[in-house]
Amino acid sequence: MSKDIIPPKAKIKPKQLKIHNDIRIDDYYWLNDKENPEVIEYLNKENAYCDKMMAHTVEFQTDLFKEMKSRIKEDDESVPYKYNGYWYIVKFEKGKDYPIYIRKKETLKAKEEIIFDCNKMAKGHSYFKLVGISISPDNTKVSFGVDTVSRRQYTIRIKNLVTGEVYNDSIANTTGSATWANDNKTLFYTSNNVQTLRSDKIYKHKLGDTVKNDVLIFTEEDDSFGVSVYKTKSKKYIVIASYSTLTTEYQILNANNPDGEFKIFQPRVRGLEYSINHFENDFYIVTNADRATNFKLMKTSEDATEISNWKEIISHREDVLLEGIDIFKHFLVISERCNGLNEIRIKPWDNSEEYYLPFSNETYTAYTSTNIDFDTTILRYGYNSLTTPSSIIDFDMLTKTKEIKKEQEVLGGKFKKENYVSERIWATTQDGTKIPISLVHHRDTKKSKETPLLLYAYGSYGSTIDPYFSTIRLSLLDRGFVFAIAHIRGGEYLGRQWYDNGKLFHKKHTFTDFISCSKFLIEKGYTSEKHHYAMGGSAGGLLMGVIVNLAPELYNGIVTQVPFVDVITTMLDDSIPLTTGEYDEWGNPNEAAYYDYIKSYSPYDNVEEKDYPNLLITTGLHDSQVQYWEPAKWTAKLRTLKKDNNVLLLKTNMEAGHGGASGRFESLKEDALEYAFLLDLEGINK
Repeated sequence: MSKDIIPPKAKIKPKQLKIHNDIRIDDYYWLNDKENPEVIEYLNKENAYCDKMMAHTVEFQTDLFKEMKSRIKEDDESVPYKYNGYWYIVKFEKGKDYPIYIRKKETLKAKEEIIFDCNKMAKGHSYFKLVGISISPDNTKVSFGVDTVSRRQYTIRIKNLVTGEVYNDSIANTTGSATWANDNKTLFYTSNNVQTLRSDKIYKHKLGDTVKNDVLIFTEEDDSFGVSVYKTKSKKYIVIASYSTLTTEYQILNANNPDGEFKIFQPRVRGLEYSINHFENDFYIVTNADRATNFKLMKTSEDATEISNWKEIISHREDVLLEGIDIFKHFLVISERCNGLNEIRIKPWDNSEEYYLPFSNETYTAYTSTNIDFDTTILRYGYNSLTTPSSIIDFDMLTKTKEIKKEQEVLGGKFKKENYVSERIWATTQDGTKIPISLVHHRDTKKSKETPLLLYAYGSYGSTIDPYFSTIRLSLLDRGFVFAIAHIRGGEYLGRQWYDNGKLFHKKHTFTDFISCSKFLIEKGYTSEKHHYAMGGSAGGLLMGVIVNLAPELYNGIVTQVPFVDVITTMLDDSIPLTTGEYDEWGNPNEAAYYDYIKSYSPYDNVEEKDYPNLLITTGLHDSQVQYWEPAKWTAKLRTLKKDNNVLLLKTNMEAGHGGASGRFESLKEDALEYAFLLDLEGINK
């Protein structure tokens, strides 16, 4: 990368920000106005600079893109599942970016009905996403949501599946999903606040009526909560869910009586989390009630839903996290996590012997999949690992036999599972906590100080990054990289306590855990500082921002995708999407104690005059989760203060949001840029 190309410099326009008798000077606050032509000009200049600096890799990026694409089966389709008399399938056709949704009546040999061809619907749009497909109980209509901006503001439409007509009903500013009542004409949906994008209202829409006549059913007044609406698997109840990081509340209504009144299931109590599943005449509740940190299973009659009536079915365990349940007529399926590993437990209702599905690998991901029917002995689940492509498996819970319905094909003829090696190792932090690391490499790659290693993590919201297979990642592994996932605190890999010890006033554990993992990998000879790389996105981008401030010497290069780096300013602005709902994760900086703690690690506030690693920072202009100006401001400040000659690149997708490009293959171009950046730093160019 040429050092002769002059990087752009954002104008310095100091703005004083004062709270709690503390003054911060933000020189780049002005970048948060995307209606300002100067802002767009600056972003375009950064894009041009990035393009020039990476110009020598353009051919390599193209090769990487083609290589990644060549592994993907272009004419592919999902495993069919049956719902209410129809088989539903999602398929892709060769050369096309978007899915086609189809169904077949009763038998897979029946004539194919196209529900949606997203390739046709996406024409004329630089971004397109369809979500929330909901079929009416009589199978004649479907509601769906469309976003053509990447702002997560979906417009709900309704299509007649008999005539193909799309009705005039058009409901803007929603989550995209809607739920049919059993009368086939009443839809319940969630609307978003136009400015904050918080899901805050539930409406009722009658088919064919004007949207302005829609009835407001419920408003969530607490701005730290969001809402959603759905129907139970039993099809008996419409459910309104109110949720925050720490608290949930549900309201239920018989789906045969859409004009009735919703009834609160159990009133919200701060810190009480619960989820509900309906079966026959009872509700089954996964909850943390009575200090059940790792959750337990309880049961109550549908006529007596308050907590005083709940009876324990599966008790709380200190060493096992209860993640969820699937209910069948003759079996209860329990999804658990023990010592970081997914476990699927089968419990017959007749109290005959229960058992676990057998998984032998030490680094894998297993999860229950689409299980819509009650009256079946078949459990559908998914499995993959760092070395094993994804499989969808049908398991007969009665005979204990399984059928692999589909295993992800890796095209190109080069991939063989046995050519890759995975393992799980444990790093020790300064406070003595052992942090698991899952890693994978080609069997010909030897660990040494010369070995390039990419360490990935997320570490927030209790979201666990399980060891998963990636065809894209093969482009790194086949070129000698080791890929590792650090299962740091802030996720739930080792149970709910693992999350609790990585948020609020414990948030710094997330960052120090990652640094401890890096030091461990270097000390054990897996890599060295000159060949060590890190990657993270969104809240994982915050992690990247913190580690480059705390331990820049450990990394040769870092890729940070849509990074949440201006934590204080964002968390003080309740007009920004997601802010108020985040207080239970980061703390509310309107309180002095949280302000001081967040400020002590916020990446933007802690940029210093010192050396930083090579950095590639990506964002999307329309990002609704992490606003584009956070990485833009961070880049501008780094340019001014950093003392090194290392590369600093900002790439803004001017047409996309938090998830990047929408097309099946367009997003691969972003992956190719990131991989080319890392490989180029290693001197690898083919």
